[in-house]
Amino acid sequence: MKIYGLIGKNISYSFSRKYFSEKFEKEGITAEYRNFDLESLDQINNIIAETPGIAGFNVTIPYKELILPYLDQLDLVAKKIGAVNTIKIEEDGSLTGYNTDHYGFINSIKPFLGNNHSHALILGTGGASKAVAYGLEQMGIRYNFVSRKTQNGMLDYASLGPEEFTKYTLIINCTPLGTYPDLASAPPIPTGFITSRHVIFDLIYNPPVTLLMQLAQEKGARVINGYQMLQLQAERAWEIWNTGKYPNFQ
Repeated sequence: MKIYGLIGKNISYSFSRKYFSEKFEKEGITAEYRNFDLESLDQINNIIAETPGIAGFNVTIPYKELILPYLDQLDLVAKKIGAVNTIKIEEDGSLTGYNTDHYGFINSIKPFLGNNHSHALILGTGGASKAVAYGLEQMGIRYNFVSRKTQNGMLDYASLGPEEFTKYTLIINCTPLGTYPDLASAPPIPTGFITSRHVIFDLIYNPPVTLLMQLAQEKGARVINGYQMLQLQAERAWEIWNTGKYPNFQ
């Protein structure tokens, strides 16, 4: 029996195990999906050696970038993004890294975008934010990162004001702020400047409506959580594990 799993830290809440377990049962697939909650990525070689039938992994916070040195090869898109969320274990035992986050992001946000959404703010600078940036590039949307400290031309939260919110009408939260159980937190953006022209995409899916989304809704903005993005990237990961191919994502 083939085994698949999720590599991350503090991942008991994770979407992936429930999603794939239900998929396997519904479609009659003989496979198992496990959570591998790791304190250190140094454990990955032991997991592979001690888990007969292991065929692939998903990767989540905080390891999407840190996993790169442990891989034998990278898909071209994953190399461009600089982060991996899917690993295929090849027949020779080598590890190939892919990124399907950008596919999920593009195809879940496209229906909500209008002509006025030509500039985006990406909140956070981790592995997920890099996939979002790549996705925005594919859609021809200009963007800027927002971090806690000013660095490399990025904006910081303290610098955000009415001018930025007039220009950037698409805001994507790639931070974990607001994830269950920390429901009372949100990225420290001045939500008073959000208007009905804005689209707010929060990659968080638990809870379905985060504090950031709630505050944005009160200002008339359209809000989207990350659930469909997760479904889409998971299905693309399944294709990779079973075919070894990565079809055109558009």
